[in-house]
Amino acid sequence: MRNEAILEGLLFVAGDEGISKDEAKDILEIDNIDEVVENLKNSYKDRGIDLTCLGNRLKLVTKNELKDYIEKMVTIEDDGVLSEAALETLAIIAYNQPVTRVMVDDIRGINSSHMIRKLVYKNLICEVGRSESAGRPILYGTTPLFLDYFGINNISELPQVEVEHDDTVKDLYESKYNEE
Repeated sequence: MRNEAILEGLLFVAGDEGISKDEAKDILEIDNIDEVVENLKNSYKDRGIDLTCLGNRLKLVTKNELKDYIEKMVTIEDDGVLSEAALETLAIIAYNQPVTRVMVDDIRGINSSHMIRKLVYKNLICEVGRSESAGRPILYGTTPLFLDYFGINNISELPQVEVEHDDTVKDLYESKYNEE
């Protein structure tokens, strides 16, 4: 597989965070990442996305020319009803705030960038600070509109949730893949 394809896949998985040039060089096991970046960037000339380098971080971004179309998409999607994925993301943030996007991703098991952007756009969550961990990721929490939306006065009025823990250790090979 070509280095450009690998880098594109890495950038897709990295999402909004992007990856540093040094990380890309280490993963691809090459000395010069600039040629790979330039080749990939050139392949996006007639496409809707672009490759940008902000500081030392490589990121996939939508082209500025698409701004009007993206605004239409966000407006069309905003019908006031929260999807199951939005409710799930919102619940995770409400019960664990302040929380980073990566923490939400870990709990959901899927990238939550899009859902978090939608919830920020709907003013149900907002940035409440920065984590002290590496990279100082954004911390999210709920807004007063969240309280109004759900008809509660404060977060302590959220229903208590009991979490079931399965402490048994399972040997997946023996249980699922054992030939009979």
